[in-house]
Amino acid sequence: MEQFSKWYIEFFQKLLMDIGHILGGFFTGLFDLLIRNPLNYMRDFFIASRAFGLFDWVVAILALIITLIMFAAILVLFYQLIKRYFRFVKIERQKSELMYEISNLNSKVTTLVDEKNAVVALSGTKKANANKLTSSVNQSSNAKKQMGRFVKLVQVDEKYKYSTLNIQMQEEEKISLKDMVKRFVNFSASQLNLYYTEKTVAIFLAGMAASKTMILEGISGTGKTSLPYAFGKFFQNDADIISVQPSWRDRYEMMGYLNEFTKRFNETDFLRAIYEASYRNDITFVVLDEMNLARVEYYFADFLSLLEMPSASEWLLDIVPDQKVGDPQHLDKGKLLIPQNIWFVGTANKDDSTFTITDKVYDRSASIEMNDKAVPIHAPHTEGIHVTHEYLSDLFEQAKDTNTISQKTLDNLIKLDEFITEKFEITFGNRIMKQIMVFLPTYMAAGGNELDGLDYLVARKIIRKFESLNLPFLQKEMEELIMILDKLFGKQAFEDSKKMLRKFMKQL
Repeated sequence: MEQFSKWYIEFFQKLLMDIGHILGGFFTGLFDLLIRNPLNYMRDFFIASRAFGLFDWVVAILALIITLIMFAAILVLFYQLIKRYFRFVKIERQKSELMYEISNLNSKVTTLVDEKNAVVALSGTKKANANKLTSSVNQSSNAKKQMGRFVKLVQVDEKYKYSTLNIQMQEEEKISLKDMVKRFVNFSASQLNLYYTEKTVAIFLAGMAASKTMILEGISGTGKTSLPYAFGKFFQNDADIISVQPSWRDRYEMMGYLNEFTKRFNETDFLRAIYEASYRNDITFVVLDEMNLARVEYYFADFLSLLEMPSASEWLLDIVPDQKVGDPQHLDKGKLLIPQNIWFVGTANKDDSTFTITDKVYDRSASIEMNDKAVPIHAPHTEGIHVTHEYLSDLFEQAKDTNTISQKTLDNLIKLDEFITEKFEITFGNRIMKQIMVFLPTYMAAGGNELDGLDYLVARKIIRKFESLNLPFLQKEMEELIMILDKLFGKQAFEDSKKMLRKFMKQL
């Protein structure tokens, strides 16, 4: 016992001395870092600086400044890390407190239910009604549980009873594109009191053939939003009109996102509209109203890229990272296939409250300018029609086969492209040429003129880009371009392009 006591006392003394050395070393090191060493550094510097020349002093001052900035940055970074750590700890503590409160509330609810059951058991006459109420609450709770993390999309599943709605067209509804234009004009005038020219309607249909994304822009009150709305009524499948919010910065604000805390997906009307289109085979329009209130290339970038894929089987949207029981039927491994029967139509105003739509968006879309109001007409009462996606696609294909672009027009188009490329360094490009080869035949099949359609595309796809050029130094080149247009296509043609060029020249 005596030997053990002697050893333990010596051990404890050494332990205390080691702890003292550690603490002493820590405070000594802190003192050296903050006071002694800086003083030594300053002393060494003053001794060394006695031999400095002018250049040495300049370099020394710069080196000291850089060193101080580096240490200041390290201190700021260290401070930010500590701040983030404490913020993380605070959030975790708040979560724990919230879960604790939820647990308490559940306990109180259980207690109240027990008390209610006791009261009902004594009342006798009210027992049956209470049982019905309890059963109804339980059924509602079970229904919510069965819905899983999606509510709106599962409701769409139930609406269509998990089966695709196949629209069957009547023989009298199988009309040509030209007849469709006339019928729509009469329908919108007689049924909706909305008036459009046949040219505007033909451009809209040709735009549908050229791209799944369309932009309607112009001054307010010219019927930009009402045009796809009227087409939805005409095809007897109402368009979904989504108001774009200025706060949209990415696709998640438009599409929705999975809330990791509640484990529920915050669904949007935009996502629901796309999902519902997957249950139909007729034409569906999703309208992004005032789309340039936010930057289109931010929140719509994924769609612009996906819809460029040559195979429609690759139009897959990532919704959730995995698939779970209770997820909507048309989600496959957390992905949703964009159906081919859907078109996205954006409306845009040009004013100080909106963003400029970039060339990336314009080049991938069918752009339609609407600055003139159509004259009201007296039209006979006309009913809408059912049109399937397959039938409309067949009409577009037939248009390409039966309304080929003349070789003369193609040759002149190449010459025009060469001139614009040389003088303005802007080229048509493969994407625009591809759209021209689809747009023009469809526009002609809808009753339009070949040169008028080409003029419209050149103005909207090429001449519009001149706005970004240094136009005061291109006055001569624009005058030459007007002369080239007259020479290639005639003085009576290409009025839209020449009108836009004269507008640019007038602003100089």
